[in-house]
Amino acid sequence: MNAASAYGAPRPHWEAGNARELVTRHAELVKRIAYHLAGRLPPSVDIDDLLQAGMLGLLEAASNYAADRGASFETYAGIRVRGAMIDALRKLDWAPRSVHRKARAVAAAVQDIERRTGRDARDTEIAERLGVPLEEYHTIVQDAASCRLAALDDAAVTVEGEADPFLETANEEFRQALARAIDGLPTREKLVMSLYYSEGLNLKEIGAVLKVTESRACQLHGQALVRLKARLAEWREAPQRQA
Repeated sequence: MNAASAYGAPRPHWEAGNARELVTRHAELVKRIAYHLAGRLPPSVDIDDLLQAGMLGLLEAASNYAADRGASFETYAGIRVRGAMIDALRKLDWAPRSVHRKARAVAAAVQDIERRTGRDARDTEIAERLGVPLEEYHTIVQDAASCRLAALDDAAVTVEGEADPFLETANEEFRQALARAIDGLPTREKLVMSLYYSEGLNLKEIGAVLKVTESRACQLHGQALVRLKARLAEWREAPQRQA
């Protein structure tokens, strides 16, 4: 790469053409991700807003993609498109603050219980620790799953100002910690995460696989997210990251 390219000078004509071709060939990816996200969002969220943000993410991905980075364009673009959509949703600020506050309280309860017992916190224990009925606890984690948009919230796991860890691939150490945390989830929660994020199933489909209701699948998803939030908080508190 010459100095002009390194400092943001216009790309050569053939590179711009390649970018246009990538956008054209992967426009359907934007639609697929948008409708997948929309399936777990409140009706007030406009699908057109997601599509618009996603197309901007695709354009950015096509402009910045380098084949020698090891990832396919579809993988790279999927991360950027999803990230652009979630950034747009954050700006809409549709999730009530109470949802985030309660989710943080659940994560803190999980962290406290698991530190004391050395095992996975049970939902009955978490509800008791919060001083709420089990049904209310299930509602809290279900709401948390709906507002997280396939991501852990920023306050929990953002590393040194980087973007949401489910969207950001630059920090290898964090991604390894996240992978270990997911691998250590209780069996059903781990399966929900795999089906949701790796296989692309929606909650209704996951419920069918697990032979539970869609609502219960959402609860398991939310509980997995707050458990990860709690465990990754411990990762951030490790002495080597305080240096």
